[in-house]
Amino acid sequence: MLSGLTAYLDSIKARDPAPRSRWEVLIYPGVLALGLHRVAHWLFRGELYFFARLINHIARFLTGIDIHPGAEIGRNFFIDHGFTVIGETAVIGDNVTIYQCVTLGGTNPANGIAGKRHPTIGDGVVIGSGAQVLGPIEVGANSRIGANAVVTKDVPEGATMTGIPARSTLVDAARCRDFVPYGTPCGEAFEPTVQKVEVLQGEIEHLRKQLAAIIEEREAARRDRA
Repeated sequence: MLSGLTAYLDSIKARDPAPRSRWEVLIYPGVLALGLHRVAHWLFRGELYFFARLINHIARFLTGIDIHPGAEIGRNFFIDHGFTVIGETAVIGDNVTIYQCVTLGGTNPANGIAGKRHPTIGDGVVIGSGAQVLGPIEVGANSRIGANAVVTKDVPEGATMTGIPARSTLVDAARCRDFVPYGTPCGEAFEPTVQKVEVLQGEIEHLRKQLAAIIEEREAARRDRA
């Protein structure tokens, strides 16, 4: 158990440049919230719903983080700073990082899988501060959700999503696998103007190919008539 806790604290140090020691990480609100959630989830699975909710309320009071006891969370989960809400039917994979003020929220269950109202987050996902991931959608492994993005549709594996509603950028998430401040890619490659220019260049190249094909078709028809 001690080796598992040490590995967990080290995984957080690898994602956060601030702490000088594991002791600092141990008193992070996200670490305390997750530890209490493990207890609440165990009680929830044992159908001790009142006690599970009681632990949930204590955790929320102490940390400002609200994780429903029914949520399923994998290994090395890290909530940086806090003020996060995670719904009952949310499923979170391994090595997921969530920054502050994120909601993994639910929508009308009639619009999705019966009883499944909240998102499923794949392994290695980073969700930026203020992002809202809503509904019974799937967020693919190693994808990135930019700050303040609103995600209501499935996210492909390795995608970088930004905007309201969130759309995939042209930059693969593999290009920002290291520390990303608050889950927000910074740099020229992620500037909206640069993204628009790249989109326009792709459309122009597509039109050129279509024009070349039309010209070739007409030349072939002219030769046949001759």
